[in-house]
Amino acid sequence: MSGCLVHTGDEGVALSGAAVKRLLDRGDGDAALLYLALLRRQGAVPPRSLAGELRWDRGRIEAAENALRELGLVAPEQTPPAPAEERPVYQRSDVAERLEGSGQFRSLVRAVEEKLGKRLTTADIAVLLGLSDYLGLPADVIFLLVSHCAERVRSRYGEGRRPGMKQIEKEGYAWARMGIDSQEAAAAYLRTYARRQEDLPRYMRALGLGDRAPVPSEERYLLAWQEMGFSPEAVALACDKTVLKCHELKWAYCNGILKRWHEAGLHTVEEIEAGDRPAAKTAGADRRKDDAWKYV
Repeated sequence: MSGCLVHTGDEGVALSGAAVKRLLDRGDGDAALLYLALLRRQGAVPPRSLAGELRWDRGRIEAAENALRELGLVAPEQTPPAPAEERPVYQRSDVAERLEGSGQFRSLVRAVEEKLGKRLTTADIAVLLGLSDYLGLPADVIFLLVSHCAERVRSRYGEGRRPGMKQIEKEGYAWARMGIDSQEAAAAYLRTYARRQEDLPRYMRALGLGDRAPVPSEERYLLAWQEMGFSPEAVALACDKTVLKCHELKWAYCNGILKRWHEAGLHTVEEIEAGDRPAAKTAGADRRKDDAWKYV
């Protein structure tokens, strides 16, 4: 009986008998396809980076990846990969096919080109494709994301400066992690971001740094302290302790003080100065009640 396979001359992928049995027993075609794609790449890329090659959305490839982990064919998940490593690889044909087949995606590309004031390259459009197909962000959310990145760069560096697509992609992954996947969620985030930006001058003055704008590394600290719930006055207390110890403002040391206060539940000036720890007070009250029972 003649063979039924058509040999292409490039049969370089080999599966072990144990792997074949696990995949057949599972009966999951997506898991089998993803495993073949990983073998073809010799396991040198993260499974999720193959979403573009397989033309799958994020949910589909994550389900297949989880199935392979359950089968013991992919190593347990470690620290999440960085966006640049996790990003699916889209070929020129993938980009061309999407541009030809989706009027909404074409409109998004044109809107982004207008916002950034440049013609997008195939690599640039592949970033938008990843944000849309892999992260599942709607077109209107992606445009808000691009507009946010453009405004942030303009306010920081002046007119004429534009964000790179890598910056936009990185911010897109951050939005996805925060669950910002609708116009309402994006609008709420942008309102919070704008409010925090408006408060930055108060924090700079509290630190004795005058009215200058913070540099990016300083801004990251200030935004983190705002998110922890510290007012400019509370940050000024931490700054004072930092200067007493270090004879100058050391941002990392000041951050360490604020993190300890945050972990202890101390956020307002009154709480910090009084050492008001709600959990400690409750524990103390419970101990006093226990002690009182001894004398009943």
